[in-house]
Amino acid sequence: MAVRVKICGIRDRIGLDAACAAGADWIGFVFFGRSPRHVTPDVAGELARGMMSAGPQRIGLFVRPTDDEIRTVLDHVPLDGLQIYDDGPRAAAIRARFGLPVWQAAGIAAAADLPRNCAVEGLVIESRAPAGSDRPGGNAHAFDWTLTKGWQAPVPWLLAGGLTPDNVQRAIDQSGARAVDVSSGVESAPGVKSAALIHAFVQAARGAP
Repeated sequence: MAVRVKICGIRDRIGLDAACAAGADWIGFVFFGRSPRHVTPDVAGELARGMMSAGPQRIGLFVRPTDDEIRTVLDHVPLDGLQIYDDGPRAAAIRARFGLPVWQAAGIAAAADLPRNCAVEGLVIESRAPAGSDRPGGNAHAFDWTLTKGWQAPVPWLLAGGLTPDNVQRAIDQSGARAVDVSSGVESAPGVKSAALIHAFVQAARGAP
């Protein structure tokens, strides 16, 4: 089965069109103000509504959101799923409240950090946020990909953090991932997606054994 690909941090038509043309499975909109990839509900809604129905699924990324914050976004953006940075009970409560598939983000530093159970549809596995960081997630840092090799994941999962067109094949081989998530690794500057890098990333991921 081909490796599936998510292009996260879409903010403009150039990045969106490139992700669609490259055949990405998901595109991500970041609704977190501290991120250089932050997008407003109005802009994300305009982009999402302009997509073809056969295109990538639309995922909204939220960091410790309130129900009102999620509802405001959903009033503007036709999302297909939610990526949540919060604990397990809160992720499950969001799933129950809004009825959309939820992926819970999990930062790891050792094999013991890998989730053994999960109450939502999926996991995003990335490196633990660096000490002192004001943003969650891998922050473009990769963890030891061999930690997930042979892991009995409770639900489908995506590998994220520090991926680029140059290393994604190696990451897939070492981790055993069947889905990958990239953001900064396909940018020419923080928050600025490169069409060439998006195409190169998807091609490299799909070419992995």
